[in-house]
Amino acid sequence: MARMRAVDAAVLVLEKEGIHCAFGVPGAAINPLYSALKARGSIRHVLARHVEGASHMAEGFTRAKAGNIGVCIGTSGPAGTDMITGLYSASADSIPILCITGQAPRARFTKEDFQAVDIAAIAAPVTKWAVTVMEPYLVPMTLQKAFFLMRSGRPGPVLVDLPLDVQLAEIEFDIDTYEPMTPHKPAITRAQAEKALSMLNEAERPLIVAGGGIINADASDLLVEFAEITGVPVIPTLMGWGSIPDDHRLMAGMCGLQTSHRYGNATLLASDFVMGIGNRWANRHTGSVDKYTQGRKFIHIDIEPTQIGRVFAPDHGIVSDAGAALKMLLDVATEWRAAGKLRDWSTWVRECQKRKKAMQRKTHFDQVPLKPQRVYEEMNKAFGRDTCYVSTIGLSQIAGAQFLHVYKPRNWINCGQAGPLGWTLPAALGVRAADPERRIVALSGDYDFQFMIEELAVGSQHKLPYIHVVVNNAYLGLIRQAQRGFTMDYEVSLAFENINRSGDAEAGYGVDHVAVAEAMGCKAIRVRRPEEFEKAFAEAERLMKEHQVPVVLEFILERVTNISMGTEIDGILEFEELAQTNEDAPTAIALLD
Repeated sequence: MARMRAVDAAVLVLEKEGIHCAFGVPGAAINPLYSALKARGSIRHVLARHVEGASHMAEGFTRAKAGNIGVCIGTSGPAGTDMITGLYSASADSIPILCITGQAPRARFTKEDFQAVDIAAIAAPVTKWAVTVMEPYLVPMTLQKAFFLMRSGRPGPVLVDLPLDVQLAEIEFDIDTYEPMTPHKPAITRAQAEKALSMLNEAERPLIVAGGGIINADASDLLVEFAEITGVPVIPTLMGWGSIPDDHRLMAGMCGLQTSHRYGNATLLASDFVMGIGNRWANRHTGSVDKYTQGRKFIHIDIEPTQIGRVFAPDHGIVSDAGAALKMLLDVATEWRAAGKLRDWSTWVRECQKRKKAMQRKTHFDQVPLKPQRVYEEMNKAFGRDTCYVSTIGLSQIAGAQFLHVYKPRNWINCGQAGPLGWTLPAALGVRAADPERRIVALSGDYDFQFMIEELAVGSQHKLPYIHVVVNNAYLGLIRQAQRGFTMDYEVSLAFENINRSGDAEAGYGVDHVAVAEAMGCKAIRVRRPEEFEKAFAEAERLMKEHQVPVVLEFILERVTNISMGTEIDGILEFEELAQTNEDAPTAIALLD
């Protein structure tokens, strides 16, 4: 037992819980914690330019590797409120991050002190737990509970708020006997697995819907084994993309209203049975529940009991960690396959493969300004199988999900439910901080890129190199496309005549992203024509490795391109021709603009 400040005990607990990197912005009310971090020197700190950016960096850090927990730190008042968006994004996608905020002294907490706000109450709806610690000795114990909660059941974020006097108070604490608590994760029973496989055996055209819970559980290998032993095709959700390689014979495409494949939607509609594992039945995946569920039975397996039946009542619900569920299902399926008790779905698999071959969207366009589809085609050629893509929302992300290829878990890092603009850049920095070796490519439209563009300086200062692809059409493209339903194009154009770009062919596109990136200490390349792609990608790789800073690749797009989407999975509007190699698909879809 040793006597120390509460904040010194806090840093020791963070070390024991496996924390070696944090993101944040110091301030008066959190300076004691920073003094403890400096004294120990054991936890790397990345100084963000905006506290919301720190929270998204923490998200990226967590999402990059199994077992990671990102930490973001800020002072009292607006620092905490700035991080609410990151907490919401993490909560919505079941991502554990720890947010630590400073607070006014306890005696001043309710007296409208400068920057004193009840951040625990504000954060409560978007966290698993939000607490202001009112007793100094409870600081290490509160952190122990925070890590237990973040790791138990459905993962999620926690906020711990530390009043200034609580941080500075001395306590008795024994770090030598401290141990992290073992998290609780529910597990499927053998009887439940056998019932699930019996229901599967009754189906003629079954599918597995693979959600982000499989990636959270680090169970993608088990998913692939289970699919292969049963011979059942897999439709990953957007959060589960990468749990089965895109080119696997049983990968049947993604389903949904936006981030989906034509063949994925067609296959879901042709199925008669769906086993969802670690997924939420999110509305961008399902469209209307009636259309999605009509004519098929469902099993839903999820770690969170209240997810079972939240969107619609399945025919059978099982509360289980996705990894535990897949292990038990695989064990039973292997026994049944050896005993000849599993059906043969090879004919159904061939039908799914035929759709996958025939129902491809066209990507090869030679127009100038560029069409976005061609950019993604060239990205697939340039970046290869091991690339980790980071993206948030907008037509850039939707088209990315339709046209890019992902082959490994955690190689598609995306905020699925919240979708805050600006998320991509700081999240990519968090991914890089977690993994110094992986090839990281961020994908943004111009507005997402502008939202938190100041965080480029963080990448330069802290040597966090990655490639940032910016597809620039000087529009809020997704909102412009949505406004078609109102027959308007209102306050969604980002274009203006930039007086500092006189003579520049893109002067009317407004912001000079190349100049801004270079001012932030990064490197940047602008691409205008298809014949420039290969050289630009190679040069970006060279600059990134040589200078160890982010490299921005800006592609100048045509102002208006509509990307395939719709309001029902059987009613997707296709705005462009189909791929010319499609033998079984119509030659074209009518252009609607």
